[in-house]
Amino acid sequence: MQPGLIDLATARLGGRAMLANDEFFAPKSNLVKPEPAVFLEGKYTSRGKWMDGWETRRRRTPGHDWCIVRLGVPGVIRAVVVDTRHFRGNHPEACAIDAAAIRGEANVARLRKLGDRWIELVPRSPLAGDTANEFPVTNESPVTHVRLNIFPDGGVARLRLLGEARPDWERLRAKRRRVDLVAAQHGGVALAASDEFFSHPQNLVMPGRPADMGDGWETRRRRGPAGGHDWVVLRLGHRGTIEEVVVDTTHFKGNYPESCRLEACDLPELNPGAVPPPDDGAPWRELVSRTRLRPDTPHHFRAIGRSGPVTHVRLSIFPDGGVARLRLFGKPA
Repeated sequence: MQPGLIDLATARLGGRAMLANDEFFAPKSNLVKPEPAVFLEGKYTSRGKWMDGWETRRRRTPGHDWCIVRLGVPGVIRAVVVDTRHFRGNHPEACAIDAAAIRGEANVARLRKLGDRWIELVPRSPLAGDTANEFPVTNESPVTHVRLNIFPDGGVARLRLLGEARPDWERLRAKRRRVDLVAAQHGGVALAASDEFFSHPQNLVMPGRPADMGDGWETRRRRGPAGGHDWVVLRLGHRGTIEEVVVDTTHFKGNYPESCRLEACDLPELNPGAVPPPDDGAPWRELVSRTRLRPDTPHHFRAIGRSGPVTHVRLSIFPDGGVARLRLFGKPA
């Protein structure tokens, strides 16, 4: 995944395949599964070969097939991946992507009536089979839904909409209560990490409880000189004041870090898509001093002196290991 971007369509964030004109061989819901598609040799259904994706029947009339997906959170899409993994002789020959920004609840009936409100994100483009076909997007407007068009028919394993979340911060402020400023659904994103050998640091800010040890950030075992440690830098979804920190080591039992430290800095001049992250020369200040951790435990800390407005955080773990979730509860500036 590109630094600073998240999959806005993933079911983990609430993304959902809402409507398709056909799903005869395999259901549209597979498109937004977070895990890679798999192939099970010899597995069939009453309609044909079981496929881990969305697959339509062979078209015998003019036209093309399509599926509408609701993003888990509104956002600006920077790239689209149409993954045809395991679809070889039954993948579409081409695709196109349209998008729409819809206010309020968009049920199936409303989606059917959008008409010309769709805007083009990706023009009709050829697809290769058994391939993660990636297309850049230049549109800067936040959207809530996309329509995947395939020509004329066939199967797609996964649809990834890589971009930057743009949640409704006016609504979140109006609630007048603390929010998780680094949550993925609020625009939080991992920008860089010293190591991500076993799992991606973006898992730290995903919603919900961790499912297992793979649903977190875990680094390899350090074998270098003593004194080294691992770290991850994250950008908050909104500049704000952090009051409470949760470092959750759930499921990490023999491989949790010995201790952790949390620092923050305030760089409001950086735009939401700024990559790379702040470096060692940035005005980092300590929010949680180095503290011992326990296995399989959510650890709650009060931010030192409350944080004051910040935009980025750096979580350091000593010397290595795994953390399931990082929560930064506070108030948007």
